[in-house]
Amino acid sequence: MRLNHCTTMRNLTAPVSGLRFANAGAALALAALLALALSGCGSMKPVKYYQLTHPPTTPLAPSQTPVDVSLLVRPFQTAHLYREDRIVYGGEGEQLGLYETHRWIEPPVELLQDALARALRTSGQFRAVTTLRSDASADIVLTGHLYAFREISAGSVVARLNFDVELRDQKAGKVLWRHTYNHDEPSSGKTVADVAAAMDKNVQISVQQIQDGILQALANYSRK
Repeated sequence: MRLNHCTTMRNLTAPVSGLRFANAGAALALAALLALALSGCGSMKPVKYYQLTHPPTTPLAPSQTPVDVSLLVRPFQTAHLYREDRIVYGGEGEQLGLYETHRWIEPPVELLQDALARALRTSGQFRAVTTLRSDASADIVLTGHLYAFREISAGSVVARLNFDVELRDQKAGKVLWRHTYNHDEPSSGKTVADVAAAMDKNVQISVQQIQDGILQALANYSRK
């Protein structure tokens, strides 16, 4: 009799009820077979979660003063795939997939917003940095659109990060700066953990670029 991986005990025992066992040894052998067949039922691979790291920042020197602006980091627009916590993978073509048991601790679009807000805040370069969830008003608003936050396997394995940002003077309704970040960070290996580490590095690089760009844009704006 062919046994399915998770056949119920009822299905397994029904055909056996009419059998007459020649001896107790045969009965024990069948019982062991049933136990072995049922042992895999309900077993699932554990879900592994991955997070981004937040490296320590260098505080401002005593001679430096923060830029006198409050900065609001709004949630980015993105596709629904990046509003889920499952890690996205794909190649260079159109098809994408989702790992079932490998997930971020938050959806990628939230990870990116949190990474930007936290880095900008801890840099000490601005009078205040808030997120939309804090329901605070601000002088300058940072918005954006996340296009890619995924594993790419096409020969080599990389972590692809691609997003746009826009810096706007909220009161004047004027765009101060636009920037596109698009970078494939090579993975040190082919495991999902390796890709997550590469994405972590990619996000850190992007955050530094955005911070430098904001500071330069505000410096240029203040001179006008």
